[in-house]
Amino acid sequence: QVQLVESGGGLVQAGGSLRLSCAASGRTFNNYFMGWFRQAPGKEREFVTAIRWNGGSTYYADSVKGRFTISRDNAKNTVYLQMNSLKPEDTAVYYCAASNIGTVVVGAYDYWGQGTQVTVSS
Repeated sequence: QVQLVESGGGLVQAGGSLRLSCAASGRTFNNYFMGWFRQAPGKEREFVTAIRWNGGSTYYADSVKGRFTISRDNAKNTVYLQMNSLKPEDTAVYYCAASNIGTVVVGAYDYWGQGTQVTVSS
């Protein structure tokens, strides 16, 4: 059974940092793209960033470029999202997801975690 388990969310002041983790299990993700999405109240789920498990190519939404960094630890089967210079508009539930296509489209992701809340206060 495939599982993606996020952790690391919380409450932080504007300008602060958080690191999210996504522990993957249940299958080999070698040919997959691991993505982070977020969904704020009343808004659609949106792409944040993704990394190719093999090779490590990364992709970012314009809104987070230069502030967020995605990385992976192959040995631990874990993907990380380092979030710096956080803004109130970054407040959302953050989801980890896996896709064998490699895209920013929500519907192309086959597996999803349960989400972790990130709240940035002004």
